[in-house]
Amino acid sequence: MSEMTLEELWELFPIQLTEHQACWTNQYREEKDHLIRILPDTVKIHHIGSTSIEGIWAKPIIDILMEADLREFEKIKHLLEHNGYTCMAQDETHIHFNKGYTPNGFAEKVFHVHLKTYGDNDELYFRDYLNGHPEIAKEYEKLKVSLWKRYEHDRDGYTESKTAFVRKYTQKAKMQFGRRY
Repeated sequence: MSEMTLEELWELFPIQLTEHQACWTNQYREEKDHLIRILPDTVKIHHIGSTSIEGIWAKPIIDILMEADLREFEKIKHLLEHNGYTCMAQDETHIHFNKGYTPNGFAEKVFHVHLKTYGDNDELYFRDYLNGHPEIAKEYEKLKVSLWKRYEHDRDGYTESKTAFVRKYTQKAKMQFGRRY
């Protein structure tokens, strides 16, 4: 798969949305337990993304935010790569990993891990705001569903089209919650 173009990957791994599944919380907990066993105990692990928001349609991919000290990133990267994760992108302060992508498409369980530095956790504010405001969560669901087929094979376009909404409600969450995290 490493030799495939981005377009070929998007064709093999299209955006798929499904009704909220109760099993997503358990899949996150099981993967978190696994990660706790293999990672330094200083790593903070959180369930993020639409699978962490009650009652809305989502891609059946469990997003996990891990916060750690930047000096630990290479060690964490090595541990994740030796435990079934593939590094998909990396810059100075973020590393993104996937698990559950196969040459035949998605596995039964799929995970995205976002490794960031402590405090780089806007996703937690967005998650908590939507869980506390079900009417806003439903607006987000409507937006996602409206974008689904147009961007089925264009993850970047899909994500970019949601950015303004996510920023707006992340800012509202920070005003409401203060320095919660």
